[in-house]
Amino acid sequence: MNTFYMNILAVDKLFYAGSCESLIVPTPEGKYGIMANHSNIIIAVIPGALFYRPPGEEMKVAAVSHGIVKVENNKVLVLVDSAECPEDIDANRARRAAEIAREEILHSKSKQEYRVAQGHLARAMTRLRVKDHYDTSKSREKE
Repeated sequence: MNTFYMNILAVDKLFYAGSCESLIVPTPEGKYGIMANHSNIIIAVIPGALFYRPPGEEMKVAAVSHGIVKVENNKVLVLVDSAECPEDIDANRARRAAEIAREEILHSKSKQEYRVAQGHLARAMTRLRVKDHYDTSKSREKE
């Protein structure tokens, strides 16, 4: 089985460390896939859904924010500001954060304030999309 070693590090925690069969990250150019023995590269990560498959398991998903991915010698390092599983996302909190970010965008006085507010809105919307589309705990509650 072709695998690579991967670390997903968020600012506040180690999100995942272990073997991986495949990884798909959100980048400014679209989704970027990484498999075993990928060529060395460094790429930017934007807020979005990150998908990874540990050996012998189903594909897993995480909501990630801005960061980078470094691939070197069959090892992958994902450094992001935040990474969350769908079941750990508080949808109400994410909705409030999106509303606050929209207000910040409307009342921004500089390009920098505007861009920061856009980043906050992107993170909140990513969290909501991942929660709504990939939260398996919601489907288990219905059964």
